[in-house]
Amino acid sequence: MGFHLPAIRQASLAASQASSKFVEVPKGYLAVYVGEKEKRFMIAISYLNQPSFQDLLYQAEEEFGYDHLLGGHTIPCSEDFFQCITSHLN
Repeated sequence: MGFHLPAIRQASLAASQASSKFVEVPKGYLAVYVGEKEKRFMIAISYLNQPSFQDLLYQAEEEFGYDHLLGGHTIPCSEDFFQCITSHLN
């Protein structure tokens, strides 16, 4: 049995990875890349005010700086950990 996270959306990767970075991000969301496979998620911008999410952004800054080649922020954690953190923010 799965669970639904209303404020997080997984971007569709229907075409190639190159075209997926140009998938439009809905208003009120931010694209982030997570995990070794850099899976793309769209998160609610309201998460940016949450201390636990700010910790993830700080880690991303420490590891990657502000130069993001994929057009979104890369979060240096596993997909499972990311989904655990974001599920508590809903």
